[in-house]
Amino acid sequence: MAELLTVARPYAKAAFEYARDHEALDSWSQALSFLSFAVADVNVRHRLSSPKLDSDQKVSLLVELIPEQQDDALQRFLTVLADQSRLMALASIAEQFEHLRAEHEQRVEVNVTSAYQLDSEQETKLANALKKRLNREISITTQVDKSLIGGVILRAGDTVIDGSVRGRLNRLSDALTA
Repeated sequence: MAELLTVARPYAKAAFEYARDHEALDSWSQALSFLSFAVADVNVRHRLSSPKLDSDQKVSLLVELIPEQQDDALQRFLTVLADQSRLMALASIAEQFEHLRAEHEQRVEVNVTSAYQLDSEQETKLANALKKRLNREISITTQVDKSLIGGVILRAGDTVIDGSVRGRLNRLSDALTA
């Protein structure tokens, strides 16, 4: 896994820099996302791993799958990936591309896990507080985990804030047994 991320990093950076410089972040984001799902499909994966297809045929297969017409740069990018046998890294490339884009646009995806469903007012308050703290635009996704008992757990990139009752009880237990 770490090796795949290492392999994908320079390709994602190159794709991002090209898309940013040519004001095509949206179209590249959509295309890379679609391609990452395409290479995850068993049939597509099987065809791409076939030794009977050369690099150009593999690129043509992928380009035909993209729903919208893309610029020649995307096709050249896929050709480089195919020539270097890196087409299977498209999912990691797309993921890292999105991280670079979020950083560029100063936005962050926050996953909120709470013991109970949050209403829109609570989500808005939480988003505003996080916007101040992280100095970024916030996009919140929520999920419910009844085992938290109460409170919330926030995940924003590498940052985790555990304000759940379960988390507090675990920390108290660790302190008492230490």
